[in-house]
Amino acid sequence: MSPPLLKLGAVLSTMAMISNWMSQTLPSLVGLNTTRITTSDTLTQISPKEGWQVYSSAQDPDGRCICTVVAPEQNLCSRDAKSRQLRQLLEKVQNMSQSIEVLNLRTQRDFQYVLKMETQMKGLKAKFRQIEDDRKTLMTKHFQQELKEKMDELLPLIPVLEQYKTDAKLITQFKEEIRNLSTVLTGIQEEIGAYDYEELHQRVLSLETRLRDCMKKLTCGKLMKITGPITVKISGTRFGAWMTDPLASEKNNRVWYMDSYTNNKIVREYKSIADFVSGAESRTYNLPFKWAGTNHVVYNGSLYFNKYQSNIIIKYSFDTGRVLAQRSLEYAGFHNVYPYTWGGFSDIDLMADEIGLWAVYATNQNAGNIVISQLNQDTLEVLKSWSTGYPKRSAGESFMICGTLYVTNSHLTGAKVYYSYSTKTSTYEYTDIPFHNQYFHISMLDYNARDRALYAWNNGHQVLFNVTLFHVIKTEDDT
Repeated sequence: MSPPLLKLGAVLSTMAMISNWMSQTLPSLVGLNTTRITTSDTLTQISPKEGWQVYSSAQDPDGRCICTVVAPEQNLCSRDAKSRQLRQLLEKVQNMSQSIEVLNLRTQRDFQYVLKMETQMKGLKAKFRQIEDDRKTLMTKHFQQELKEKMDELLPLIPVLEQYKTDAKLITQFKEEIRNLSTVLTGIQEEIGAYDYEELHQRVLSLETRLRDCMKKLTCGKLMKITGPITVKISGTRFGAWMTDPLASEKNNRVWYMDSYTNNKIVREYKSIADFVSGAESRTYNLPFKWAGTNHVVYNGSLYFNKYQSNIIIKYSFDTGRVLAQRSLEYAGFHNVYPYTWGGFSDIDLMADEIGLWAVYATNQNAGNIVISQLNQDTLEVLKSWSTGYPKRSAGESFMICGTLYVTNSHLTGAKVYYSYSTKTSTYEYTDIPFHNQYFHISMLDYNARDRALYAWNNGHQVLFNVTLFHVIKTEDDT
């Protein structure tokens, strides 16, 4: 039979532990209705009520697409951490209640045993008195003495019995207190809506499905960060270009490679990135004209490049091996009149984004500052132009994302995206988006909308930079 005081001591120790845990946890549950989701500083300027806030990124180190969502402000979501604490508290209380119930059953069993012993002791004591008082008994004094010694051995059980009675009352009291506490906590949990987790889970699953559909259409966003680079290959001279077609199908991963910024007409084609890395060429093209610079682009199966010593843009079809169109870019400087900071006949930069085909250059009419022109991909006709105030010769490189031109301040170590111009709003802003110029000299930096990555030629290294874009998605059921 286990000592009852040890059992109740264990109960009291457990209660003290739970009480201490509750004293640390319950205060944090006060004021749950004012708790809000905290996000990075870049989100604080945008109200959660505007819609789902989404950070999308081209890929993680494993090559998977990243889409991080910050939901509109919801009371349930904002109390998630506190509700989790409360749920853990309830579980602790339930475990303690079960332990006390087990202890109670054991104590009741022992108590019944002691009650039975009490009856036996009382009967024995009565019998002893009867024998002691009966002077006519035949029992000897020796027998009486032996019987008295047996009785004395049983006497210490009487206070034990009394202790069991007290312990039984304490256990009953503990059970009642636990029951009351559990009722109170259940009420608190219901008040803050912690039982809506299943509903929240279903909403998250629904959102994931919507996001998968949305990501197919989710192309435009604001540049927030550039990470990397990932070095794909080391080849060629210090200057050059490599690219894939942003409008190609998912199964079409051809790579085109154009070494040097002048005196070359050879374009090398590879069926995949893997073939490009291994050097397994699938085809070469001998262009009808030499190119100028490194700022070419492949778009919808055709190569667009600047003809050497001119401001003429050439559209060349890889399928037919023919020039499909050519047009002079009116007033555009060429042949190192308005190049990027590194020179290399980089006066005219051709690029593509989610919106279409673009040319970035400078003119005397715009005082040597950057001009952005949207081009018709078939005829090369200028559809619309925007004149910026950023000097072309002060730009290291530039690229378009969602109709916004992002300009770097250098082609050397320490370069960062310093300036952006939105063709949607015809406004500009100065930015501070650093990136790692690992090999110290960048002569080509172009955005690929399909891959959502920046292709770069970094001092004879073909590298990829990952970009993180910020989106706000309007939804009909934000509330």
